[in-house]
Amino acid sequence: MTNTGELARERPPTTLTTWAALAGRLVLGGVWIAAGASKVTDLDASVRAVRAYRLLPETAAQVVGAGLPLVEIVLGVLLVVGLGVRVSAVLSAVLMAAFVAGIASAWARGLRIDCGCFGSGGELAAGADPAYGWELARDAGLLVVALFLAARPPGRLAIDGLLAARKETS
Repeated sequence: MTNTGELARERPPTTLTTWAALAGRLVLGGVWIAAGASKVTDLDASVRAVRAYRLLPETAAQVVGAGLPLVEIVLGVLLVVGLGVRVSAVLSAVLMAAFVAGIASAWARGLRIDCGCFGSGGELAAGADPAYGWELARDAGLLVVALFLAARPPGRLAIDGLLAARKETS
């Protein structure tokens, strides 16, 4: 008797699943590329956004703020081309979970900050309201997409799929 994990691996992916994986890769990858690109030209703003959460020591906030845009761009490109999809999806899920926790923490502590997800970030101007509910919903949805991609084959038009097919024929 096989367990459900073995059964899932034996069953070929459906057409719907492979197209859903492609759509998920493109959406999540596109979000990562857009987020990273919006911050990579202004690393000071990225550091300021990380610092605004008041969760990390100053040195760690500087390293995370400066490194995060590059990580986002690399993850995005890997997902869009379909290379290392499962690893990229797991790393995406970890980052999304951290973002959800950070935003929820800022909201619970009464901080009034812009998440800095797509540039800028930091303290909000007087009279501006944070969009925590929308940000949490968006990041939770992207977390679900990342988990789906981590559990499924890479989908259509993925380099991973081409490499696997080539390996099977050799």
